[in-house]
Amino acid sequence: MIRIPDVMRLSLRQRLFRFAAKARAVLYLDHWFPHIPMALAVGLLGALAILNALPDMLHIFPELAELAPSTSLTQAPLLSALGTVPEAVLGIVLLLMAFGLLFRSRFSWAITLILAGAMLAMLLHHYGLDWSGFTIFNAVILIALLLFRRHFAHSSVAAGTLFAVISILLLMSYAVLGSYVLGAGFSPPITNLISALYFAVVTMSTVGYGDIVPKSTDARFFVISIIILGITVFATSISAVIVPLLNGRMQRLLMGGEKRHYRNHYLIIGDNMLAQNTYRALRARHLRTLVLVPAPPENQWMANEDLMVGDATDLEVLRRAGAECALGILALRVIDSENAFIILAAKELNAPGKTVAAVQDAKNLERLRQIGADLIISPDVLGGELLAMTLSGEEMQGDIIINKLFAAKTEGAEA
Repeated sequence: MIRIPDVMRLSLRQRLFRFAAKARAVLYLDHWFPHIPMALAVGLLGALAILNALPDMLHIFPELAELAPSTSLTQAPLLSALGTVPEAVLGIVLLLMAFGLLFRSRFSWAITLILAGAMLAMLLHHYGLDWSGFTIFNAVILIALLLFRRHFAHSSVAAGTLFAVISILLLMSYAVLGSYVLGAGFSPPITNLISALYFAVVTMSTVGYGDIVPKSTDARFFVISIIILGITVFATSISAVIVPLLNGRMQRLLMGGEKRHYRNHYLIIGDNMLAQNTYRALRARHLRTLVLVPAPPENQWMANEDLMVGDATDLEVLRRAGAECALGILALRVIDSENAFIILAAKELNAPGKTVAAVQDAKNLERLRQIGADLIISPDVLGGELLAMTLSGEEMQGDIIINKLFAAKTEGAEA
């Protein structure tokens, strides 16, 4: 029976991580978890918030219908009429943010976290410590957002567009409603929503025809606010859409792919037959695997999501490849000195996973033992040994073959 070297026996923690990684691959969790469940939960939370505020909103509409333009905010009954609107607005924005969570948007995650916290505070303020099902559901979503924060790190064009649309709609609503409420403070007065919409668009676009002019102090301060907010929102909205496009393009040019987060995986470093066969064997067992090569291979033998281009001796590249969270780091390049430098870099990062190095020349075995490789694999050396054993008529035993193929650092220490 072939004996597995003791150095390759995994600890209980590593076995649990390997089981979790395998289960994640079998269930295709990376394709739908946690962003899809979180998006559905946040969407449901937004819908419940709207339904919860709907009865009170029905009583507000008659009061809004009687709202008349005034010269100052102190004379407008608007603030008392809009007492229950914030909860409904939070619900609407949460529905929009749920769409952004589907794309793992960092922006949507941040806004959802703030809104979920605000809604929880609002519910506790209204109902005290009487935790209803709605309040508990809100608290669970808030905790889940914090737990899965690392899964929402994309800066996408979709999220930027969503931010731009929401910001412009909110600013437009503020400008139109404010212009109508303070309509008596303009010359000529703004007496209907169509005129308020016209004035808001003309002012935010900085055209300023001058046909409607603010006269009262409150109206002038209001116009100043929408000019400043308009410039800020439009500039921020444009950058929210353009910056992800530029970042994605630069990332593809410099790194050979998009930025991803790797955990509980095996990191294979090399582009040869040994690396290819090891990759296929690990993937056949549903184990997450990342291949790190110095340049894109001519004939790509791994999946796009399993490829990363970079210098494996660079500590920053190893960090991006998740070496600090890998179950194993396999230095399988053809040149022994390169494998030695990779193992040294992994040791400098204090990588918790097993380190494996391939050796082509038997005289480099002892050197790789000294730098601390957990396991040294030497298939070429094994081939020569097997051939010599066959020609000399020696008996081939499993333990002998394993000891020839794998040279563990513990064996080197005993020698």
